This record gives sequence, C-alpha cells and structure tokens, in this order.
Amino acid sequence: MEWIVPLVTLTGMEIVLGIDNIIFLAILAGRLPKEQRDYARQIGLVLALGTRLLLLFSISWILSLHQIVLTLPDWAAKTEEAREISWKDLILLAGGLFLIAKSTFEIHHKLEGHPEGHPDHSPNTKSNFAMVLLQIAVLDIVFSLDSVITAVGMVQEINIIITAMVITVLVMMVFAGPVSNFVEKHPTLKVLALSFLILIGVVLMAEGMGQHIDKAYIYFAMGFSFTVEMINLRVRG
Repeated sequence: MEWIVPLVTLTGMEIVLGIDNIIFLAILAGRLPKEQRDYARQIGLVLALGTRLLLLFSISWILSLHQIVLTLPDWAAKTEEAREISWKDLILLAGGLFLIAKSTFEIHHKLEGHPEGHPDHSPNTKSNFAMVLLQIAVLDIVFSLDSVITAVGMVQEINIIITAMVITVLVMMVFAGPVSNFVEKHPTLKVLALSFLILIGVVLMAEGMGQHIDKAYIYFAMGFSFTVEMINLRVRG
C-alpha cells in the first residue's frame, strides 16, 4: 500500500498543473462551431495524454534537453556571468511567447471582433478545426514537458506516474465540458482566463531565462482574481 500516498500526491499535482491546459483548451474549442467543440476537447485531451506518455518513455531525451545549445554574452544576460541556454530553455521561451501572443490575439478577438470581409469573420470550418488542433498540440508539448519533469522528480516508479497521468486526463475529460461552457457563458471570465495565460507565458519565459518564480505566488494571484470575479458575477446575478 506504499504506492497510495505518492499516487494521490502526484495525481493532485498533475491536476493542478493541468488546470491551465483545460482553460486554454476551453478557449480554443470555443472558437469552433458548437457541434465540434466536444470533439475538439476530447481529441485535445487524448493528445495531452499521448504527449505525456511519449515524453515519459523518453526520459533520456528529456534529460538531454539540459544540454547547452548557446551562451548569451554578459551584456545580454545582464548578469556577471554569461547565461547558458539549453533546449529546455528554448522550448519554455517559445511556449511562453506563443501563450502571450495567442492570448493577446484572443483578447483582441473577444473585445474587438473582426470586420466583415476579414478572413476570420466567416472562417472555413475544416481549416479552423485543423488550426485549433495544431495549436492544442503545440501547447500540449509545452505543458506536458513541465508536467513530466515534475512527475519524474516526485516519483521514480513509472507505473505510478502512468496511472497518475491517466487519472488526471480522465478528470480533465469530466470537467473540460462544464469549464468550457461556464467560461463561454461569462465573457469576463474568458478575458480573465486569457490574462492568466499571459501570466503563465511570462512565467515560462522567465524560467527559460533562468529566473525561477515560485508557483505559489502565481496560483494565489489567479485564485484571488477568480474569487473577486465570482463575487462580481454573484452580485450582478
């Protein structure tokens, strides 16, 4: 029974790390026609599980991501020592930039919309669906990398890690629909969620540059903002 404690702990950690994945998945799927949203969410979560398992079975490759690929000079790193950049750092930087850019575009689309004649005003359903899946796949790689590295650092038994990941994705499948519907129903929550993703993107970029930020501060800020918004919704309701 020694496996129960690490399994519960790791599953809880994976669910927490998967919250941002659910939010982004909900926002991306919200751009699709209603009949395709559930299908896109399910495919996205299956891709998330597949990505996590592939990375887990490629632990040696993950460890090799720490190999240095370039070194920033002292003036560029703004430190007394030159900053060494690894493959993992590059992935975090690219993922952070993607989150910030995509979230900014989504906020613009939500508040400004698209004028008539714009390619996105009457999007082609097939190409839009394919683009959403591509964006989900890219984000799955970024989020899964952080998730797998955390799992490997917490637990050494691969069977426990696999079980925790499967349970996490099943939980995400159950709550992805309600979360998506709730976010889509309240536009202010969608903008708040996108703001959270911009914050996460900044954190990823900071970690890519070697600046560690305690996740507790991030989760506290997100939780406090969400609580305030829920109070606002309650008052307006």
